[in-house]
Amino acid sequence: MSDLFRVNEQIVACNLCTRLREHCTTVAAVRRRAYREQEYWGKPVPSFGDPEARIMIVGLAPGAHGSNRTGRPFTGDGSGDFLYPVLHRAGLASQPGAVSRDDGMQLHDTWITSVVRCAPPGNRPLPDEIARCAPFLDAEIAACHRLRVFVCLGKIGFDGVVAHLLRTGQIPRRGPLVFGHGVEYAIPGGRWLLASYHPSLQNTNTGRLTAPMMLEVFRRARQLAQGK
Repeated sequence: MSDLFRVNEQIVACNLCTRLREHCTTVAAVRRRAYREQEYWGKPVPSFGDPEARIMIVGLAPGAHGSNRTGRPFTGDGSGDFLYPVLHRAGLASQPGAVSRDDGMQLHDTWITSVVRCAPPGNRPLPDEIARCAPFLDAEIAACHRLRVFVCLGKIGFDGVVAHLLRTGQIPRRGPLVFGHGVEYAIPGGRWLLASYHPSLQNTNTGRLTAPMMLEVFRRARQLAQGK
């Protein structure tokens, strides 16, 4: 727990990306009308979950009025409203609703992180911003000693884990690791790499991603985490 706590402290204190910090600070100051009376988090968002997790969920980045407001991954926006009920049905979350850091949510055998820790303008981080955040992902993965399964939400999350495997010398080249919903790859260390479409409103409102589709991915993740 202490290693992950230290990584989270470093994440919150990070000021390496001027563009991202300015964007998050501006959004937190202006606020959306619906949240005008709320105090925004407005800082890099720390990861969240069970420090003994065997499953790591890797997303893209905080939402400007979601995690950048609440200070917890996938909390307080449409993506979280879709994701947490699925995690609850899969037995990985204590409750289906996530609205704030103080709502009592607990994750079971699951740790949620992201490739970028600050909300990017237009939900589009730049390559150099992804690169500056990469050491945090490396440190988290190293600190999750029981980790067996990655579940990547979206292509950027998937590419972030593949880049980690390359950067740390676990694989010599990308090879057959290609993003797609429901893909499943065995990777070094007795681990598994799974992927789902991202639960963005663009994907969920159009039916590209449905709750049963995502639930199937997480049920498979549980099976692999348990060695089945």
